[in-house]
Amino acid sequence: MTASESTEVSIRRMGGTDPPIMSAAFASIGWSRSKPIGTFETYLREQTEGHRDVLVAVVGSEFAGYVTVNWESRYPPFAADGVPEVQDLNVLPVFRGRGIAARLVEEAEQIAAKRSAVVGIGVGLHPGYNVAQRMYVKRGYVPDGRGVTFHDVLVEEGQSVVMDDNLVLYLVKQVVPSEAAE
Repeated sequence: MTASESTEVSIRRMGGTDPPIMSAAFASIGWSRSKPIGTFETYLREQTEGHRDVLVAVVGSEFAGYVTVNWESRYPPFAADGVPEVQDLNVLPVFRGRGIAARLVEEAEQIAAKRSAVVGIGVGLHPGYNVAQRMYVKRGYVPDGRGVTFHDVLVEEGQSVVMDDNLVLYLVKQVVPSEAAE
């Protein structure tokens, strides 16, 4: 049985040997420009400095995906209120449809709940985010009520923007730490 057929999923904090593995995995699906090794090295450094937590999903022994909890959101309302933001959820296509993304988000929420009663998340509005949009709503996220942003700036009524990864709706959820996470 190959790792992509395995059902054994473990989630752990990112370690020092992960950045090249993660970068190579995304390069293998043509995402080398959007997920270069430098991104993962920065995440590891930020985790070491306490600015971000990075969770890695492994199936068998194979990297499957990751998510981060950013303790210092760039979204002004989250930053002002100290709301941790779940960011950059990615599961490799071969591992999708197995609940790995939901498990990663659940673990990220529990980490955030140790410091905050609210967790935030931004989701893109173009069709490439349809699955994520539905998952977040099913997990209890609701819009934060401020509208949408483009490049982290609130969009004004009547303003034209490009429908790309930078057009984002921010959502929030009340979280309570599980007993296991305490």
